[in-house]
Amino acid sequence: MKIKEIQFKETASQRIYRSYMKRIEKTLSSLSKSDQQDVLLEFNSHIYEGLARKTNKRETDHLLDLLEKLGDPEKVLKPLIADKKLEQATRTFNPIHLFKAIALNIGNGISYVVFGVLYICLFGFIILIYFKLKNPDQVGLYFKDDSFMLLGKLNSDYIKNPSVTEILGNWFIPTLVAITLIAYLILTLLLKFKRSINKH
Repeated sequence: MKIKEIQFKETASQRIYRSYMKRIEKTLSSLSKSDQQDVLLEFNSHIYEGLARKTNKRETDHLLDLLEKLGDPEKVLKPLIADKKLEQATRTFNPIHLFKAIALNIGNGISYVVFGVLYICLFGFIILIYFKLKNPDQVGLYFKDDSFMLLGKLNSDYIKNPSVTEILGNWFIPTLVAITLIAYLILTLLLKFKRSINKH
């Protein structure tokens, strides 16, 4: 649904209004079209209702006062965008949306920092899979004398050491893919659960 533009008597008022609405649009650009329309409609109706209240001020002054009360879109909309992005991310499970949502929410508590670190760790697993494909003999899950030594790329000095063994062999990539997918799903569901708790 197209937002109906408010018409003003003064040219300056029209320009100020359009400029403010454009700032809102630009700020909302990372959200879905329907979310953008909802927010634009809400702001537009606030401005319209505010202008309907009669005052002795000139139209431009009245509009400027209203917009000042509504606040700078870039600041006012930040929490809303962060929440909408989080909703979109946990609904779609899209990694790009998830990283954007975490980045936007990083200032909203330590739990988002923890989620961010955990998602980065999962990204590390993907990098390990890539290196395993490039250097199959140097990357794996290594044990030395029956105790864990390393998950990653082994230094060439240890490769021929008989006490160092790679445990997973050909199962390294399937195991890491499975762990990454399962952990990603669990983390995203926990993030969704956290969001639902914050809503109540």
